[in-house]
Amino acid sequence: MGKGKGNKDRRVQFTSPSLSYRSTSVEVTLRDASVTSAPGVNWYVGGHPFYSTSTHKLYGELLHSVARTTIYELDDGFGSAGKLRLCSPEHLAPVFLMWPGRIFDVNLLDAEEPEVPMMDGSALPFFSRLRREAGVPQELSFYDAPVRDEWELSRPGEVAYGCVRIAPSEAFEVDYRLTSVDSAVSVAIYSAEDLFAEFMARTFITEKDYREAREAGLLAGVDESCGLLLPDGSANKNLYRVDEEPARHKVLDLLGDIAFVCPSLPKVRIEILNGGHVAHHQIVRRLLPYVALRNPSQVG
Repeated sequence: MGKGKGNKDRRVQFTSPSLSYRSTSVEVTLRDASVTSAPGVNWYVGGHPFYSTSTHKLYGELLHSVARTTIYELDDGFGSAGKLRLCSPEHLAPVFLMWPGRIFDVNLLDAEEPEVPMMDGSALPFFSRLRREAGVPQELSFYDAPVRDEWELSRPGEVAYGCVRIAPSEAFEVDYRLTSVDSAVSVAIYSAEDLFAEFMARTFITEKDYREAREAGLLAGVDESCGLLLPDGSANKNLYRVDEEPARHKVLDLLGDIAFVCPSLPKVRIEILNGGHVAHHQIVRRLLPYVALRNPSQVG
């Protein structure tokens, strides 16, 4: 089991462009768990409490939406229209899976621009820096989730563009396929080492979609350095940092959407065709009853 360096709280700050802003910052404080302080991740926006994984039953109180990223809102009397917003936690949240026995306080410093920095579009910069402070990764935490379900993914009035299938498993397994960029990957997570390839995978967009988004006033904060820019009409695998990088990044997004609830993984096998954050949230909703009843354990 990994241990941090000493007992003092340690603060790490990350600053970079985000999806919408030229510069955003998030501060992560590492604390040691104790008899009076349970391990978990506490999220703040501008210093105001937003969500804590130690009270994951309150996850259902968060309003969820998607605009190329995961967006949560909380009615709390702060910010515009009496709401707090927290955007883009999906690349940072999976890192906390590596230390389920630690306490992390995560504060988006500017409540008016509440997006987690994009960094290079992967989880790797967050993990590399926190690894220096938190020490050797611990054994991953898992919980039983006897969910069996399958459904199509579609938009109102349109034919299905994808599907999801979920079933119990011995660990956390994912088959993810993206037809738009011809990328597919099968991942089995048993230990911390199994997460590294997913942490390296960058977010991606085609040149065409990037141009259209910028013309529509979206993605105002990012540039080509904030992810993987794919040439139109081709999947140039020479640009990839890891094999099947687009599909691996979708697995990272899924890990982030699940880990935001709590830094523990369900023992399930998930098959996804052409998924995204909407599909991930549908999966999370099916897992929530088992998160609340979880009995964390190691695999193997």
